[in-house]
Amino acid sequence: MENLAISITDLRYAYPNGGLALKGVSFQIQQGECVGLIGPNGAGKTTLLFHLNGIFQSRNGTVKILGNKVCKDSVKHIRKEVGLVFQDPDDQLFMPTVFDDVAFGPINLGYDKVKVQQRVDQALCWMGMQGFDKRSPHQLSIGQKKRIAIASVLSMDPKILVLDEPTSNLDPRGKWDLIELLQDLPMTKVIASHDMEMIQSLCQRTLIMANGQITADDLTEIILSDNQLLRQYDLAR
Repeated sequence: MENLAISITDLRYAYPNGGLALKGVSFQIQQGECVGLIGPNGAGKTTLLFHLNGIFQSRNGTVKILGNKVCKDSVKHIRKEVGLVFQDPDDQLFMPTVFDDVAFGPINLGYDKVKVQQRVDQALCWMGMQGFDKRSPHQLSIGQKKRIAIASVLSMDPKILVLDEPTSNLDPRGKWDLIELLQDLPMTKVIASHDMEMIQSLCQRTLIMANGQITADDLTEIILSDNQLLRQYDLAR
């Protein structure tokens, strides 16, 4: 149990309008795993991701991160451990320069200037964005923005990296460049995507989610080779 990065048990969640988004989700992820989360639109993938760092919290079911239950009292600590990258980088980038965006987390953790600079430099290096620190993020390409958004999370030194559709809206070169960068990151990763090439390249294991439930959980090569299963969930022709 001490090697578990994520443990979710019978998680249920309803939106204020009464729509049930999660219907008894349960699974575990070991530390160091890279796990894909696939499924049709409206399956509940993003809602599930938002539970991993406490943006959403449910009274029905349990979410544990590195053995710690996600709740009101633990959420500040949990957000140091789980870095969540949104699908749209403009939802994450809000400062005047790249440095300010990437440094925002470490500064709020109370690190001194030397430590903040080290964290920023390391995060930008991981994302191949050295030398962009003085640029305005809003003048960058979509691919560059995505890298900076990821760097702004990596600067917090999370144990778990959660990404929602990281390759959406990227051209083929930008997509494969990002995949190569993500391959080199050492932490536990959870990646929600419709991009099966990326899932195949990065994830050893894949979960299928549909109608608020986990409907399949297996090695990625087994999941992606089952055309009948993929067609069942509108993931293949």
